[in-house]
Amino acid sequence: MADYFVHPSSFVDEGATIGTGTKVWHFSHVMPGAVIGERCNLGQNVVVMPGTRIGNNVKIQNNVSIYEGVELEDDVFCGPSCVFTNVLNPRSHVSRKTEYRKTVVRRGASIGANATIVCGNTIGEYAFIGAGAVVRGDVPAYALMVGVPAKRVGWVCNCGVRLRVREARATCPECGRTYLEDEAGLRPG
Repeated sequence: MADYFVHPSSFVDEGATIGTGTKVWHFSHVMPGAVIGERCNLGQNVVVMPGTRIGNNVKIQNNVSIYEGVELEDDVFCGPSCVFTNVLNPRSHVSRKTEYRKTVVRRGASIGANATIVCGNTIGEYAFIGAGAVVRGDVPAYALMVGVPAKRVGWVCNCGVRLRVREARATCPECGRTYLEDEAGLRPG
């Protein structure tokens, strides 16, 4: 007996791995070779392709496709209808399966509704991608990214609250965590 939930309208193909406590909701499809961790939640109309890895406690909202080459670490949030790509120059009549580029979303990062993540990039730990943003490059840890193309407009705490940096230091007004800013970015401190 499975120790995870799959809605009757969804398909989990043989060869997929799903962790304890995970829930797969309406009209979703998990394909062979996909690996999904524990306590994840896949909303309506989610597709998880072969060769993908999803960590523990990942929340994937409605209408998101996780294509081959995408890796989501623990505690990632994917907002409704956010988009991942895996080829830079797709053509219907040209097979580019050997050109898939890896995309990694590091632990605790959040991707807003309708954001697009162009393949071949890494989104840093606890970064926050605003709704509708288009990410075309690597994103530093704790970065707040908005716009088309996405630009860093600030920093966010581990808990998701926007930080105010003064004299290279920040303290979260919500949880009290402290951070240091330098030329490399932001780090706990």
